[in-house]
Amino acid sequence: MGFGLSVAPAVASASGVAVHVADSTGAPLADAVAWLEPDGAASLPKPLKPAEIEQKALKFMPLVTVVQTGSRIEFPNNDKVRHHIYSFSPAHKFDQKLYSGTSATPQMFDKAGVVVLGCNIHDKMVAYVRVVDTPYFAKAGANGVGRVEAPPGKYVLKVWHFNMAGGQPAEQALLVKAGDEAGMASVRLAMKPPAAADAL
Repeated sequence: MGFGLSVAPAVASASGVAVHVADSTGAPLADAVAWLEPDGAASLPKPLKPAEIEQKALKFMPLVTVVQTGSRIEFPNNDKVRHHIYSFSPAHKFDQKLYSGTSATPQMFDKAGVVVLGCNIHDKMVAYVRVVDTPYFAKAGANGVGRVEAPPGKYVLKVWHFNMAGGQPAEQALLVKAGDEAGMASVRLAMKPPAAADAL
């Protein structure tokens, strides 16, 4: 299925689980997203404040954003040029015409999935929004580790990276018990082969 996943231990503490994500060679994967979905019906907290994706130096910052369904994202343009941002992704299609400064209309992301962002003026600008049906999520840092905090219960741990082969998240059942120490999950994902231009 394009990934390997092992959880050690399979029982994490109430303080959460630290998820270490690497590629098939063992190299850490920054910007990997890990989240815990409750196994069964559960009452989940709703998102309280909007996220923000800045446009600066002709880039989207950050490259990867993770939000809970029902979240709003603001897109302030802090460049000296105008941007025309859009997405054709089924999880959230939108088209925000040329603008500068603070975006007039924050976007509501109410469907789980991956949203790829682009700029109609600057083709090299790209970013990714991973929308998840849970408030229990984390994004891996440069060391490939992200810590997900969640209350005790049964969950499905899911892990995704924007450059993974196949595009579907890895999954693993996980039990969170009350305790003081966080558990550790170790995940390896197969990456897409480099494009021809990148391989030169």
